[in-house]
Amino acid sequence: MITFLHNRKRTTLRDIDPDTTVLNWLRGPAGCPGTKEGCASGDCGACTVVVGEAQQGKMVWKTANSCLMLVSQLQGRQLITVEDLARGQQLHPAQQTLADHHGSQCGFCTPGIVMSMFALQKNAPGADRHAIEQHLGGNLCRCTGYRPIIEAAHALCQSPDNDQFQADSAAIAQQLAQITAEEQSATSELAGDGHRCLIPKNIADLARLYQQYPQAHLLAGGTDLALQITQFYRPLPLLISLNHVKELSTITVTDTMITLGATARLADIGRELQGYIPAFSEMLTRFASCQVRNQATLAGNLANASPIGDGAPMLLALGASLTLQCGEQQRELSLDDFFLDYRKTALAPGEFIRAIHIPRVTVSPSFQAWKVSKRREDDISTVFGAFNLHHQQGVITAARVAFGGMAAVPARALACEAALCGKPLSETTLAAARSALDKDFSPLSDFRGTSGYRLQVAKNLLRRYFMSQLQGSDLVEVSQYVG
Repeated sequence: MITFLHNRKRTTLRDIDPDTTVLNWLRGPAGCPGTKEGCASGDCGACTVVVGEAQQGKMVWKTANSCLMLVSQLQGRQLITVEDLARGQQLHPAQQTLADHHGSQCGFCTPGIVMSMFALQKNAPGADRHAIEQHLGGNLCRCTGYRPIIEAAHALCQSPDNDQFQADSAAIAQQLAQITAEEQSATSELAGDGHRCLIPKNIADLARLYQQYPQAHLLAGGTDLALQITQFYRPLPLLISLNHVKELSTITVTDTMITLGATARLADIGRELQGYIPAFSEMLTRFASCQVRNQATLAGNLANASPIGDGAPMLLALGASLTLQCGEQQRELSLDDFFLDYRKTALAPGEFIRAIHIPRVTVSPSFQAWKVSKRREDDISTVFGAFNLHHQQGVITAARVAFGGMAAVPARALACEAALCGKPLSETTLAAARSALDKDFSPLSDFRGTSGYRLQVAKNLLRRYFMSQLQGSDLVEVSQYVG
């Protein structure tokens, strides 16, 4: 059984298949067809909804792809859809502004765009064009064109946010707090159609359950796991949700270490690390879409072990390590030793990632990372390069270089690093390091890029890093000339 608010209505679900997505629940049992299904993979944004959470007594509203969100993830939260915005015959400002700017044509994408605009106004009042484009990067429109949509979003963000949700935010937060307080057992359960989702409330129960059921799938953001249901039609008979284990959601920064809890969301990580590792935060804005970043976790990105995952190359270059837990036992493992083979990690049965650690001493002020993909927003990497070089008086004293998309696993370029250490920042050093990449990698060819293309891109990214150090602020992004 789970309990949440659907708009302001307290809703309890029993005897429902935990594999049910929020989108399918809305369009089926809930009778709310305003939320559309376009791709069922988190790419188009037509299914965008807004999820509200009470944080320190205040409401925080964020977008999510309902096609990638399972119903169990609604426990203790507020779900807002396009049907909930208008008051009687009076449109919500997000709806009215989009209509006034002629931002809808066929209308299929409009509900998702309206929900993204709704959340944008609440999270970024006064947003500029760059912020608007980042926020709407996960909403595709194939007929209207983006100019009127962006203009509508800009106009909305310049107006005061005084809708009914803002006015009732304290009462909504109190309702959610009451739902949380009413939870009796340490672990709740949602079950239906022979499938189960266990929802532990503390890390001890999580560890016990996962040791008892090592075949279970762990559910945090679910943005990749849900694809098993929506794209491959594979049932997930047993889930263990991590979303109510508070110990896993923290982000802490000390003088020596940055520690990211396993369920810390990418959006929160990017915001918290902006002042410590700016390039890391900047690259997280290139990770999927705003809707996905609001749900996805960095630990999930690692455990997924994709060779083209964006998080792993950066963390490898930064010298990250992991805290792993199985039952009551914990162990520390360097990320260098985590990826064993394609989609295979060092995690033992019943073992999970508890935290990610980045030692601050290894973070160079000149750390940079770049992603090469077909699209700038909401796309998978062809090649991802991360460069963490320390240099003094023009001489490289330490180097960690890592790539995604170049091998069966995300990997460091050890021969390249050896060619860099102790050498000056010069064209001669660059040439030797670029040649060393031929020893480090023999990429495969696929529909995103040939082997030769990937290797050339990796070499070009290394050159780009050198240029960023030698030219400094004179190096510009192509995107600075757009719009």
